[in-house]
Amino acid sequence: MSTRRKSRPVRLLLRAAKWLLVLALAAAAGAYFFAPRPVEVDAGPVTRGAMRVTVDDDGETRVRERYAVAAPVSGQLGRIELDPGDAVAEGDVLARVAAAALPLLDARAVARAEAAAAMAEEAVVRAAAARDGAESEAERAAKEFARAGVLHGKGNLADAAFEAAEAAHRGAAHALAAAESALKMARFDAEQARAALLYAAGGAPAAPVVEVRSPASGRVLRVREPSARDVMAGTVLLEVGDPSALELRVDVLSQDAVKIEPGAQAIIEHWGGEGELAARVRRVEPSGYTKVSALGVEEQRVDVIADFDEPAAAAALGDGYRVEARIVVWEAGEVLRVPAGALFRAGDGWGVYRVEGGVARLVGVEVGRDNGEVAEIRSGLAEGDEVILHPGDRVSDGARVRIRDRS
Repeated sequence: MSTRRKSRPVRLLLRAAKWLLVLALAAAAGAYFFAPRPVEVDAGPVTRGAMRVTVDDDGETRVRERYAVAAPVSGQLGRIELDPGDAVAEGDVLARVAAAALPLLDARAVARAEAAAAMAEEAVVRAAAARDGAESEAERAAKEFARAGVLHGKGNLADAAFEAAEAAHRGAAHALAAAESALKMARFDAEQARAALLYAAGGAPAAPVVEVRSPASGRVLRVREPSARDVMAGTVLLEVGDPSALELRVDVLSQDAVKIEPGAQAIIEHWGGEGELAARVRRVEPSGYTKVSALGVEEQRVDVIADFDEPAAAAALGDGYRVEARIVVWEAGEVLRVPAGALFRAGDGWGVYRVEGGVARLVGVEVGRDNGEVAEIRSGLAEGDEVILHPGDRVSDGARVRIRDRS
C-alpha cells in the first residue's frame, strides 16, 4: 500500500513535467515564428579613390570654318555640277550667274553697290587687324608654352599650370586660324562687291556672267541651289569647308554652363568608333537660347565649343555627327567615397544607414561633390564601413538587417 501511494505523486510530477516541456517547446516555436525577421538589404562599402564630376549632354560635330557662298548679283543661276563631298581649291569656280539686265547708271543701284563695296573694304581692314592681333597672341602663347615646358620638365611648375599653358597655346593657334579664314572671306566678299559695283555702274557688258569662286580650299559640304533658276543677290548657293578640321558643339543647361571653364577636358563617347575621344573646351558661348526638350519643357541652353586633342582619331566623323560628351568640371585623385544610392535627406542634412553587427544605425554625414554614382564624404564615415543602398520603409535606426549575397 505504501509503494502505491508514493508512485502516484511521481506519476503526477512526470505528467506535469511533460506538459511543461510541451508548453516550453510551443513558446519557443511561437517566439521563432512570430519574432521580427531581419530585413534583407543591399549594402556597399565606403572606399577611397579617384573621383570625377562631369556635365553630360549630347553634342554634334561641325566644320570649324564654314563658308556660305552666295550669289553676288541677281540673275540666272546655271546648274551647279558639284556634289557634296567634292574637293575644291581656293579660287575654283563653283557656280556661274548670268546677271539680270539693270538700267545703266541707275543712281540708286550705283549708290547701293558703292556702299556695299565700301563696307566690304572696311570688313577687310577689320579682319586684317583681327588677324594681326590673333597672330601676336599666338606668338605670345607659344612662348609661354615653351617656357612652361622647360619649367615643368625641371619640376618647377605644377601639372595644372602646364596644362593651362598648353590649352592657351592651342586656343590661340585655333583663334589665329579662324582669323586668317575670316580675312580670306572678307577679301572674297570685297571682290564680289567690286564686281557688283562694276555692273551697277555700267562698266561691265550687258548681262555678264559672274563666276562665283571658292573662298578657301576644302570640300563641298552642302549644295543649296543645285538647279538652274533665277536667284536674288545674297542667295546662298552652297557651303564649303574642310571636314578634317572639326570642332565639337555641346549644348548644356545654363546652370551647368557656369561650372565649365575654357581648357576643361571633354570625353567623347558613343560616337560610333572604338574607345573614347578626347577634346578640350575652347569657348563657352556668352549668350544662351531657349530650347524645347523632348518632354515639351522650355530650357535655357548654352553652346560649349571644344576642339579634338587628336583630329586624326576623329577622322571617321563628319559635319553634323551626333556624339555624347562628358565635360569634366571637377576631379580629385583620392577622396572618401560612398555610393550615391546610400544617401537620403535627414533633417537639414544628409544621412546613411551604417551596418553594425547586423543592425542598421542612422549616421549623419557631410557630403561634398556628387557625380550621381558616388559622393564625396567629408565627415561621418570611415573607409571600410558598410552602408545600406536604397533603404526602404522597413529600414530604421536600430532595425535588424541581413545583407544579401552580392554574388
